[in-house]
Amino acid sequence: MDEELLVTAVDSRTSGVPGRSLNSARGHHFVIDGSATGGGPAEEITPGEAFLSGISACGVLLVESRAAATGVPLRVAEARIEGMRRPSDTTTYARVDLHFRLTGPTAEQAETLVDHYRGH
Repeated sequence: MDEELLVTAVDSRTSGVPGRSLNSARGHHFVIDGSATGGGPAEEITPGEAFLSGISACGVLLVESRAAATGVPLRVAEARIEGMRRPSDTTTYARVDLHFRLTGPTAEQAETLVDHYRGH
């Protein structure tokens, strides 16, 4: 039997300011600007930053949830994500590096928590 899919939806529209979009998710509204090199105002976060934020936020929240479910003493989960793109084609990431820093668990427990994230 097919499993039902979870749907996540975000609505985006131009704002009338070149290079700026207005976005809504579940009643929360936020602005995303194009990069300065792409002609946007670059005052708010860019699409690339929003995309990478979703990945790193997913990581720390999944690690936090797994630690709670398995009784691992996690005080803080932090992640730093960096996406590298070629200036000639910014539509594709050449590489993405994600590093976790976990406060509380042993090194072995931390590795198990991060491995759980990698498995999703």
